[in-house]
Formats: sequence, C-alpha cells, structure tokens
Amino acid sequence: MPFTPRTHAPRRLKAALLASAVTVCLVAASAPPAPLGVGDRLFPHLGNPGYDVASYDLALTYSGENDKPLAAVTTIDAWTTARLDRLNLDFARGKVRSVEVDGEPAAYATAGEDLVITPAKPLSARQWTRIVVRHTSDPMAGKGREGGWVRTADGLALANQADAGHLVFPCNDHPSDKAMFTFRVTAPEGYTAVANGLPSDVERAAAATTWTYRTHHPMATELAQISIGRSTVVHRTGPRGLPVRDVVPTAHRERLEPWLAKTPGQIAWMARKVGPYPFETYGVLMADASTGFELETQTLSLFERDLFTDPAFPAWYVDSIMVHELAHQWFGNSVTPRDWSDLWLNEGHATWYEALYAQEKAGRSLEARMKAAYRASDRWRAAGGPPAEPKAAEAGDRLGIFRPNVYDGAALVLYALRQEIGRRAFERLERAWVSRHKDATAGTADFVRLAGEISGRDLTGFFRGWLYGEKTPPMPGHPDWTSDAAAGTARKQPTEK
Repeated sequence: MPFTPRTHAPRRLKAALLASAVTVCLVAASAPPAPLGVGDRLFPHLGNPGYDVASYDLALTYSGENDKPLAAVTTIDAWTTARLDRLNLDFARGKVRSVEVDGEPAAYATAGEDLVITPAKPLSARQWTRIVVRHTSDPMAGKGREGGWVRTADGLALANQADAGHLVFPCNDHPSDKAMFTFRVTAPEGYTAVANGLPSDVERAAAATTWTYRTHHPMATELAQISIGRSTVVHRTGPRGLPVRDVVPTAHRERLEPWLAKTPGQIAWMARKVGPYPFETYGVLMADASTGFELETQTLSLFERDLFTDPAFPAWYVDSIMVHELAHQWFGNSVTPRDWSDLWLNEGHATWYEALYAQEKAGRSLEARMKAAYRASDRWRAAGGPPAEPKAAEAGDRLGIFRPNVYDGAALVLYALRQEIGRRAFERLERAWVSRHKDATAGTADFVRLAGEISGRDLTGFFRGWLYGEKTPPMPGHPDWTSDAAAGTARKQPTEK
C-alpha cells in the first residue's frame, strides 16, 4: 500500500471528536441502544467514545467453585470528553444487577457486547464522573466466545488479550485508554488471590480472606491479571531492590523453583539492553491450565505450568519464552499500542529480545533465525498481511491476529532496521522508545518518526516496504537472502502471545 504514516490526535481529543460524531444518535431519547467503538480497524466495536477512564476498582467474590459466576462490583472513575446523554461500556459475560452514575440510579440496556447506560441527567463535557456497576462475572465460556477467565485445576486466572477484558468486567476495553486499577478479591479459606501491582491490604474473616492489590502505573484492560487458587507466593529481590513475586501451585513449588530463580537475572539482562524495568514489581504466574499460549499480563505474566515440566521443551527455549513475556513489560505494557494494528511493535520486539537472549545465553544464532524468517516472510504477508497492517481475524477467532507476520515477521523488520542504521543507532532507538513513551500509548508512526530522528535519516522509503509491502524488501547487508513462498515456517508460535 502507499506509505502514509498514520498520525493521531491526542487521545482525549480523538475521543471527543468521535463522541461528537455520534451525539445525534445518542441524545435522542427514542433512539435504540447501539454498540459503539473508537474506530479500531481490527476491532470496530471495541472501546467507546466520550470519556477517558482514570481508574477501575474491581471487587470480586469467589465461591470456591470455578464454574460458578463471581459476585462483582466495578467502579469506574472517568473524565467525560463530550456531552453524554448515554454512555457505553464494553461488557458481555455476566448479569447486571444495577448501575449508578454519580450516586444516582441509572437505566441500562445491552446492545451487542455493550452495556448502554442512561444517567438520570446528562453528563456535561469535561465532567468527573463515577459509574458503579453491580454484576456477576461468569468464568464459563458461551456461544464459542472464549477468553477472559481461564479455569485452572485449582481456581481461576485471566487471559484478556486481545478483546476479552469486557468478558470479565465492564470497561472501556481498548488499549488506547489505560487506567489505574484496584482489585479486591475475596476467596474462601485455603485459597490465595494475587493481582497486578502490589498488595495494599489483607482482611481475614472466619471463613474468607479479601486481598487488595493496586497498580502504581496505568494499565490497559487486556493486561489485567487475577489469580485465585491453592497457591504459594514466592518472594525474592530483583535488580535495584525490585520486589519479585511468583505465584505457583503449592504442590509444585519445589519442582518449579529452579525456573523461578531465573527471573532476577533475566530482568537485569533486559535492563542492560533497554533501560530500567518500568513497573513496581514483576513475577510469573504458573497456572495449572492448558491455554496454548503464555501472556504478558502487567507485572505478573501468565504461563502454563507444563511449559516448565514437559521434557519436550528444551531449557534454552523455555528461558527465551520467559524473556519474551518479560520484554513485553517494556514493549506492549509500559509502551502500549494505540491501535491493534500496532501489534507488531509489541510482538516484534518481544520476539527480538527472545531471539537475542537465546543467542547470547544458548548460542542459538539470531542471524540464522532471521534468515529462516526471511525465507517464509512473503508467505506470512500473504496469509496475515504486512506487519503493520495485519488482516482482521475471522469471526469467532479472537486470537486470529496473532500470526507469524507479527512475531518473527516483525522481528525481521527490526533486524533489517538494525542492518540499515547500524547497531549503535538501533540500540539508542530502543532505549529512547521505551523512555519517551513510558506509561503511555504509541503507534507505528511514532516509531517511524523516532527512528528517523535517532538515525538522522529519512527512513520513509525503508519503512514503506518493510511495514506495508506485500512482498519482503531486500535485506540490507544480505543481498543473497531469498524469500521462498514454498518454504516451511521459521518457527511455529504455539506458546507465546
């Protein structure tokens, strides 16, 4: 496609413009409730215009049975960015008991996967508002709509990527609207609850305990994590005194300890590459579940226990997958994609550092992996689209955008960029990217612009081909590399997201 760097209005302005465009249909009292969206190319109905969420407070009560709905109260504090007679939240798996807006009961209805709320009186633009939804949160998938809660052997965990946060709680379920989170999880005796961030309170009663966790940095809804299980929390110290806490099934703690002990060293390795770890804590959640993937939930990455216990996985491979999810804390979590079409920036970087770690620690050649990716790249582009313009997933396939074109195919773009501008400029770019956009959202156009700034060169033509071309451009420094549409894949991606 013709290369036109996408520019974005500031998030509040963008939301205001979108809200203004739909005001006519929102304000008419007789207009039926309708699902909205923020205009994401891959998920048209995800997110909602007209407000900017500042914080979520999510209270959940777990009964001890992971096939039964949890009682829940979600409290949302937000700034409106336009006058709203109605406002939409994404919510699709649970029963709503009641809704309040600024302390007053509000009417509500459903439309698609939206909860459409009508306050007792309209909300003016630039107004601070509080929305309280009392509801259930159902861990049982229905009608082929998977995601959200993951049922484990001893409880529950979360896997909200890409569009499943609203299957757990009402929210503005798009990565462009990051917010602070508080989690209050009540579970029966014998269970332990852990969530993103650091613990702030524990209240023990006769038969149940309530754990409270708070994030210290804003977070996208798709990165929320809650673990409820018969678990042990293992504490250790990481670089610069960073609190590291891992959550493991109590019965498997000793067997998993050699893997847990690797995390501080991996954090130190990543920090040497791109800069200080960006959050208040880190750890891994080893869940007794079969998901087919691992997930970079913020400050507490989700892993299948079998990844660490199945002898079919070589140790170097498991190490590199741990680094893949760790790298996402910088690339994807701290610097969050503005649109889902920017996914290559997350997965390409995580795959890059996964491969670099495997080369430095296990002698697995980065160049050989990139050469293999180059051979398969044209076929990946044909099947999934160019790295920065991926094809939408098929209906019902929520993980369909996670194709090789945004993993090794996007890491190949980074390899080509390093070849083009040189190692030193590339490393400066990586550090500048995570520093400049920390705790914020950024997109492809931002990366292209920064790469030009750091290198002192006009890279428009380079990125046009590598990010949007139907065919893979020649590899700088390797004119002999060829793309073979009949070649096998460089590597299947079964265990990472």
